[in-house]
Amino acid sequence: MKTHTITINPRFCETDALGHLSNISYFIYLEEARTRLFDELSCGGRTGDWHFILASAKCDFVNQGFFGRRLRVETNVSRIGHKSFQCIHRIIEEETGKLIAIGEAAVVYFNFHTQASEPLPDGLRALLAQYLVSAAEEADSSLRCQKP
Repeated sequence: MKTHTITINPRFCETDALGHLSNISYFIYLEEARTRLFDELSCGGRTGDWHFILASAKCDFVNQGFFGRRLRVETNVSRIGHKSFQCIHRIIEEETGKLIAIGEAAVVYFNFHTQASEPLPDGLRALLAQYLVSAAEEADSSLRCQKP
């Protein structure tokens, strides 16, 4: 199983009045991780060739994140369906390994010309399968990210 990883350097403007990273910033980080994964799978590129819509997104905030503390976003696929797949993201403070947030996103393969969902192509399904993680592996991974 592969894990897609990106690094985020939170900007000062992404903090809120309480001094920690604003909750909306996490959704931006998750979007960046997904689109970079799509690029790696050669499914991103220009928006005219785009075939994905976001059906659902959630983020559980586990610990506070702060400006000046680099984050690592690890992405796996937790489910591959007929016309959609589920991404699971872990946002981890790089220096400490502390789990900051867990995000999920349901992504639908979509034809913008017909305005309808379509079955995932076999090639994409095979690429996504490389990132597929079982529920047990995901739980174990999240536990390893907890603060020691």
